[in-house]
Amino acid sequence: MKYKSLGNTGLYVSELTLGTMTFDQKNETPEGFSGIIGATGQELATKMVNLSIDAGINLFDTANIYSAGQSEIMLGKALGSKRKDVLIASKLYNTFTKGPNDLGTSRIAIMREVEASLKRLDTDYIDLYQVHSFDPTTPLEETMRALDDLVRQGKVRYIGLSNFSAWQIAKADGLAKQLGTEKFCSVQAYYSLVGRELEREIIPASMDLGLGTLIWSPLAGGFLSGKFTRESEATGRRANFEFPPVNKEKGYDVVDQLKEIAERKNASVAQISLAWLLHKQGVTSVIIGARKEEQLINNLGAVNIELSEQEMKQLDEVSALLPEYPQYLPSMQRGDDLMSAFS
Repeated sequence: MKYKSLGNTGLYVSELTLGTMTFDQKNETPEGFSGIIGATGQELATKMVNLSIDAGINLFDTANIYSAGQSEIMLGKALGSKRKDVLIASKLYNTFTKGPNDLGTSRIAIMREVEASLKRLDTDYIDLYQVHSFDPTTPLEETMRALDDLVRQGKVRYIGLSNFSAWQIAKADGLAKQLGTEKFCSVQAYYSLVGRELEREIIPASMDLGLGTLIWSPLAGGFLSGKFTRESEATGRRANFEFPPVNKEKGYDVVDQLKEIAERKNASVAQISLAWLLHKQGVTSVIIGARKEEQLINNLGAVNIELSEQEMKQLDEVSALLPEYPQYLPSMQRGDDLMSAFS
């Protein structure tokens, strides 16, 4: 396992992060609310946490909304005395209650949700507290000042953001400098071989501003697990909940190339998919999750996969984004052939 600094901080995180969205206890969530992908149960959740720590993972990602708070509770129990040796990342924005001041990142919501997360996690502090989404109803200054207070109080060590567009990331960074508050140090965003849109603006912005990147859904909700091909019917989660959305025809071309490389390396399609991300510039840590022990063990093996320059090119080309304005202008000025990308 390799470790990288999280943006311009002295905090080092493992190149793989364990995501705990699958952590859920049956019959424990409120009526009408269930985990999106659960339910592992506590025994398996604890086993997964221990397997991850043994493999060198030191960052565990959760959120207040996951399984209506059960994910945080179960992660706290699974870590137990090992909590001091690892890093916990949690998030706020969404809630599983419906009060008029519950949703979003207002000062009142931030102060309420951090206390609730600390209690569920059974910890005195959260290492990385992330805004789960941009809040268009709350002034960003209010959010930044409230998060800064949490850092000064010692309840939070670092702050991050998730699912922001590039201009929102840049605005937050500029405001922090202007106000003299704590700056966001990381961006959590979706990135996969069938979802490369963040390469247009978000990765360049993050790298320019010195922010680390944590990648969610690296297997595109299971599409890149190796189970889905033109010949196979969607089953399980993607059969009923197709998220993130995937251009299936192009996605199947990607899977074909992944299978070819995987067979050559005696690896799984999922491992090659994850390895591709681990080789990409600007990626700090890739968040992996699993519903079964064998899935986790397989995903952990991705850190041992070395992809050649030719193999990276093969995957880059089959999954390439269409050129988009204004990014294609420098290529046109260099005289590159762009029309072939649209044919």
